[in-house]
Amino acid sequence: MRIVYFNTELARDGPGLLYRDILRADPQVLAVARTLAHLSPDIAVLSGVDWDHEGRALDALARRIAEAGHPMPHVFAGAPNAGAGSGLDLDGDGRRGGPGDAQGYGRFRGEGALAVLSRHPIAADDLRDFSGLAWLDLPDNHAPEGTAPGQRLSSNAHWDLPVRIGATSLRLLIWHATPPVFDGPRDRNGRRNHDEAALWLAYLRGRLAQPPPESRFIVLGDANLDPADGDGRTLAIRTLLAHPALQDPAPRSRGAALAAAAQGGPNAAQRGDPALDTADWFEDPGDWDRAAPGNLRVDYILPSRDLQVRDAGVFWPVPDTPDAAVFSVDGTPASRHHPVWVDIDIPGRGWDPRPLPEHPEK
Repeated sequence: MRIVYFNTELARDGPGLLYRDILRADPQVLAVARTLAHLSPDIAVLSGVDWDHEGRALDALARRIAEAGHPMPHVFAGAPNAGAGSGLDLDGDGRRGGPGDAQGYGRFRGEGALAVLSRHPIAADDLRDFSGLAWLDLPDNHAPEGTAPGQRLSSNAHWDLPVRIGATSLRLLIWHATPPVFDGPRDRNGRRNHDEAALWLAYLRGRLAQPPPESRFIVLGDANLDPADGDGRTLAIRTLLAHPALQDPAPRSRGAALAAAAQGGPNAAQRGDPALDTADWFEDPGDWDRAAPGNLRVDYILPSRDLQVRDAGVFWPVPDTPDAAVFSVDGTPASRHHPVWVDIDIPGRGWDPRPLPEHPEK
């Protein structure tokens, strides 16, 4: 089975605009759809997809992916914390109701949310949703002094979502953390980013209300954090990568290594292996009010130890190759993030005569 995680960055400036752009065949939408069809996943977890109550945008996106050649008939998207009103002045600017006062940053409810598409049935009735957990209720949390009791930890969502595969289930532990920057000396975002990864550590250690999964699960998402480079508190993500219940396939790509060498700047001083990078971020600090991060590894797929990993990679095409033409439409790339994919065997599932898709260039 192939599992894909992809931060599509399809979020738009207002509600309904993504649905409009999907119907209009926006070039970025087509690039995302074409990329996913090319990778041919059994399960795809996407972030950066605006949520709406009726699921119109996600249904329309699934149709675009099917039109590109890869139907995934089962979809799921729960209401996220992004844009959900808190009634509090969470960002400390003296006003309430702004995007920084939502439970997760958002100019409207559902901005840049998570979604799951699958060839196999999604057992939404068995969802374990940790998105409502108060930050102060996380064991050993790093919340800054003065954090409101009503402040949730998840900036978007934390889901343990099972997918039915024959007679067995595969549990997906999904999250998309806030960036550890764009704050002040209290380091509110940096602390929250750390604790959003630490939630899975608490879950796997049996320290939350729900018992942890014992087998056949995958932790996957955008941690918005590189274990070796860039800003942020790295202890939680480094601990997660080394957790004895998990394995890190360390997905790589030649395209990422070439991009880091060609773009230079902060990439030249980084300690991590550039072939592991998943996000192609700016190198020019003149465009921002903080140091340029360069390219980083921020997107992860970490299978449990009982799953056999066949192969893994990052779809970061080398320029001027057929794969590069897949990732861009009319000069518009699908995203600054590149999809991470892992091929796994599930013990006890039984033999599947359907061949694996061809491996995209790493």
